[in-house]
Amino acid sequence: MSQDFLAVLEYMEKEKGIDRKRMLEAIEQALLSAARKSFGPAKDLRVSFDPKTGSMKCFASLRVVEKVSNPVEEVTLQKARQQKIMVHMGEMVEIEVTPKDFGRIAAQIFKQTINQNLRSIEKTMIFDEFKDREGDIVTGVVRRFERSDVIIDLGKFEAVIPSKERVPTEEYTPGERIRAIVLSVDSAARGPQIILSRSHPNFVRRLFELEVNELHDGSIEIKGMAREAGYRTKIAVWSKDEKIDPVGACVGMRGSRVKNIVRELNNEKIDLFRWSPDIKELIIEALKPAKLKNLIIDNDTKRAKALVDEENLSLAIGRRGQNARLTSKLTGWEIDIEKDEVVVVGFEEKRHQAAEKLADQLKIATDLAEKLVQAGFTGPDVILSVEASDLKDAVPDLDDEIIQTIRTAAEAAQQPSAS
Repeated sequence: MSQDFLAVLEYMEKEKGIDRKRMLEAIEQALLSAARKSFGPAKDLRVSFDPKTGSMKCFASLRVVEKVSNPVEEVTLQKARQQKIMVHMGEMVEIEVTPKDFGRIAAQIFKQTINQNLRSIEKTMIFDEFKDREGDIVTGVVRRFERSDVIIDLGKFEAVIPSKERVPTEEYTPGERIRAIVLSVDSAARGPQIILSRSHPNFVRRLFELEVNELHDGSIEIKGMAREAGYRTKIAVWSKDEKIDPVGACVGMRGSRVKNIVRELNNEKIDLFRWSPDIKELIIEALKPAKLKNLIIDNDTKRAKALVDEENLSLAIGRRGQNARLTSKLTGWEIDIEKDEVVVVGFEEKRHQAAEKLADQLKIATDLAEKLVQAGFTGPDVILSVEASDLKDAVPDLDDEIIQTIRTAAEAAQQPSAS
């Protein structure tokens, strides 16, 4: 028993990281309970064992009497002097009361204690080690799946990535090494549980803080962030030092910094832009790469209408509406993307409008005005700038009477401006 006992203690300490002292305390309590069942409900019963050899003994404090009437509380003077020579009647003396089959009992109790207390001790250690590590990034190995949750081996402990904290575009394979952020340490009914996440926006935030020194030392700040895990993340960065380009610092030389993060996120798209306290500028930056024709904001309702041309409409909205939706999340404003409807007037329409205007000015039929406009006579001044013969040559089907009527009407139309 002793060698097995020591071997298990060695394994627990080295492989599981469980403190030997805590394990021995748990076993001692279990052995003490077993000793009470074997010896009886003595007032002062204790179990002692040598951690080096694994030998175990039970001791009880008994009163020295001439004749024993209660063996769990009393001992004869003769028996007491076998363990302590200088002892007198009525004294309390500690006597070894190890049961004959205590080794077998100890082995059973040891096994039960391992099964009952190991998980409890591990979970207490989990809580002690991870209670202050929320927000840290850890690396682990995918071990197995429980329904849609992923169980991650962190070495000494196991953690879980719940289904809602998984990235929908990612597949996890047993044996694969992955990184995740410690979202929380939940005190569940079965003990503390480490909850990890790869989909939380703070996972991207922490990756940038680890990669970008300027974020770590505080010279650059992330002012806003919105993420749809696996697809796209928008990040607004700012620096109080005008000499520092916050976007350039996060991108890195030839994009080295942001490339490392994109690789970790399995090619998730990342939009970095400069933060501005002006909501109008912030929305314009957040909606890039789309170019806006106009932006109308309503401060009372915190709603903005972005007007774009047809070429930029799909860019502004984004795939499945992501660009507009993430901009709304980041800014806290409702964003409406609308096409800027510019009325394109065609040549025929313009000629018709000019004919209607000329007909109104000269008080003539529209079809006659159409002929004049088609020939280039778009206004009274143009009609009067040429001779009657020129007018007849330009519009052959006009007789002299109609030409004279037109010229007279043109003179009348010009009269107000001439006076």
